[in-house]
Amino acid sequence: MWHEENNTLYRSFIFSDFSEAFAFMVRVALLAEAHNHHPRWTNSWNKVEIWLSTHDAGGIVTEKDHILAQAIDQL
Repeated sequence: MWHEENNTLYRSFIFSDFSEAFAFMVRVALLAEAHNHHPRWTNSWNKVEIWLSTHDAGGIVTEKDHILAQAIDQL
């Protein structure tokens, strides 16, 4: 579940292994590119963490972030 944290939308995802986590990141990258809205994220083995904020709006959470978060949830 996404939650607001330090002017970002944050969520972590846990996968069975690194390959599954990396495949998810590739799908998110393609989605982010289509939305022209790119996340800050980290990956450590089977865990992917994503932070969304809109830099053009001063680094705060906007509707653009909620739309991308919803799209990521549907992957």
